[in-house]
Amino acid sequence: MPYDVIAPDGEVVGQTCVTDAPGEPAAPPQVTPGMVVRAFKALAWPASELTIQPPRGRTAVNFDTYFFTEDTAPITREVRLLGQRVTIEATPSEFTWQWGDTTVETTASPGGPHPRGDVVHQYRSKGQVAPSLDTTYTGRYRVNGGPWAPIPDTHTVPGPAEALEVVEVRPTLVGGTGSAYG
Repeated sequence: MPYDVIAPDGEVVGQTCVTDAPGEPAAPPQVTPGMVVRAFKALAWPASELTIQPPRGRTAVNFDTYFFTEDTAPITREVRLLGQRVTIEATPSEFTWQWGDTTVETTASPGGPHPRGDVVHQYRSKGQVAPSLDTTYTGRYRVNGGPWAPIPDTHTVPGPAEALEVVEVRPTLVGGTGSAYG
């Protein structure tokens, strides 16, 4: 008799058959990588928080603007598939930086703050832009506390756009040693 396989959100993600041959115990249904991929993609993984330097929503034309996120730690969720406990661990592994000026860059790096950050962009013209950060998660899973296995797919979570004003500036020599990066 076929039984539906149901994901955490209630969506039917497949079917399995359980037979009872005379004299033999029924084998427990097997959780497949495909079932895990569907559960992985159905779970709510967080968007990474985008930090921009200089702060306060303003940068300058032809000026290094630093971008980064500190959301890099693995996140674990548990689901039940076929009546079994499945632990899914998602790790941010790729970051797609949409600068808001029609250019996009994908890195394995989460960037970093000024002056050592390695995700830097220079805007070429003034105006309002809306940069955002999409995070791609890779994952692994285990069934009932068993050995870890890789999830054979990734999942990308789009991040919200941040308001950023790009202004033109003229250098002016003044006293002091302040930093624009806060």
